Amino acid sequence: MDTLERIDQILKSDPATATDDTFRQLRIVWAALRNGSLRAANKHGSSWSVNLPVKEIILWAFKAGILTDIPVESNESVFSFTDKHTFPIQKFTARSGQRIVPGGTTVRDGSYLAPGVIIMPPAYVNVGAFVDEETLIDSHALVGSCAQIGKHVHISAGVQIGGVLEPVGAIPVVIEDNVLIGGNCGIYEGTIVRQGAVIGTGVILNKSTPVYDLVTGVIHRTSEEHGLEIPENAVVVQGSRPAKGSFAEMHNVHLYTPVIVKYRDEKTDAGAALEESLR
Repeated sequence: MDTLERIDQILKSDPATATDDTFRQLRIVWAALRNGSLRAANKHGSSWSVNLPVKEIILWAFKAGILTDIPVESNESVFSFTDKHTFPIQKFTARSGQRIVPGGTTVRDGSYLAPGVIIMPPAYVNVGAFVDEETLIDSHALVGSCAQIGKHVHISAGVQIGGVLEPVGAIPVVIEDNVLIGGNCGIYEGTIVRQGAVIGTGVILNKSTPVYDLVTGVIHRTSEEHGLEIPENAVVVQGSRPAKGSFAEMHNVHLYTPVIVKYRDEKTDAGAALEESLR
């Protein structure tokens, strides 16, 4: 039985009356997500598509889970935790090749961290997430449910990568290879950041935020066909635009908007590209 067949079999069962055997099958699905052979979204050419059964099984597991105590390693710890028993914490060893620095990071099972990934504390990686090789997740960062993170990505301190579980057909947030995301950014609601892009400190990207491209004259927006997409190698910083109406004009009110100020080439370091754009 392959993994998708196993998921289909689990989904046919009532989460309220799930058996021990069903939960054993669920752990096999988590293992496929954990080793990267199963993903919540897949790339075909330049397009991303959601793997619907993965989202459905995660939602099923929330319904079927029983609240349980989460054991704490140290008897002297003052902390206590509870969660659904269907979402255990993932364990790592030095042999697996990731560097999970001590200090409060949690990675839920059913997520994939490739060898070479570094996580600085505290950070959180949720179920269904995929984080590829040599990516750095800095302190106080979140990688939300089913988010897809590429190779050599730098997720700076305080960054929030939103999770997208519902609606189940929605594409999760995708960050492609070699992207730099500056501190305190928020990337939500199925936004796709294409490879090589640089997202400046404090930029917020979601489906309701248009992005103004000062280089090409294009306004990047969410449409019925696709979510917001940031082009390859774009350098995006915080900007503003005048609000409409006489009251706004009278008080010189502006609205926040992300702005593409330049495009980096393959020889331009991401940090240097961002620094030059802000001078």
